[in-house]
Amino acid sequence: MARTTPHHHAQTTGEQPLYWRIATRLLGELRDGTVPPGERLPAERRLAQRYGVSRETVRQALEVLRHEGLVATDRRGSHATLSGRPVERPTSLAFPLGIRRDAEPHTADRATVTWETPPPEHAEALSLAPHLPTLMHRYVSAAADGRGLRRAVTSFSAVALAEVEELARYRDRADGTAAAQLRRAYDWMRRSGLTLHHRDAITPLPDAPSVRVTRLVHDQYHRPLEYTDLVVDAQQDALVYEFTLPAAV
Repeated sequence: MARTTPHHHAQTTGEQPLYWRIATRLLGELRDGTVPPGERLPAERRLAQRYGVSRETVRQALEVLRHEGLVATDRRGSHATLSGRPVERPTSLAFPLGIRRDAEPHTADRATVTWETPPPEHAEALSLAPHLPTLMHRYVSAAADGRGLRRAVTSFSAVALAEVEELARYRDRADGTAAAQLRRAYDWMRRSGLTLHHRDAITPLPDAPSVRVTRLVHDQYHRPLEYTDLVVDAQQDALVYEFTLPAAV
């Protein structure tokens, strides 16, 4: 099946215009699921920085995609209009670690964010200076009777906050009271051009019917992005791990 490319109605000679090449690259991200259907595209300024071009070039590229019906713009900004689900979505990476994908109606979930100094093991894993505050995410889930308790604490690195615009926005509202919607955290990282690698460690806790799971996520440059510490009531609950293998080449 041929790869879709936007039509070019203007007459050109020689090399394609810069805005046309940017439009083609954006289309590739829409097609491979880097920007999922309906998801808001990064701001023009962010796209200009990513591709090393002017905002005017980005505007022209977006106009090409709008003309072809591949991107729509409303008061929320520009977003993808392609149908279908993104391909090769990494099902083994859901945020936060331990989140219940199919929680029962009586299950109580709560997630909040704070701006504070992380635990020493988090700071060490993320290469943060001692006592340096960062964005922290807390997730608690349990049945109404208290069974199946899960508690996850996540700290984000300075790299993640600098590279991922959506995460950085939470600093000003990280007071620990408002509910936090960070379930798309890994998608945001991928959209920012980061390739995610993770290492999970599972350890039974001594003298307790619980299991501790730690996850460290780093990018293609081996820079740490986030560290999560999850404790699960292993006597009443179970963790399900899913792994996606790369396609054969």
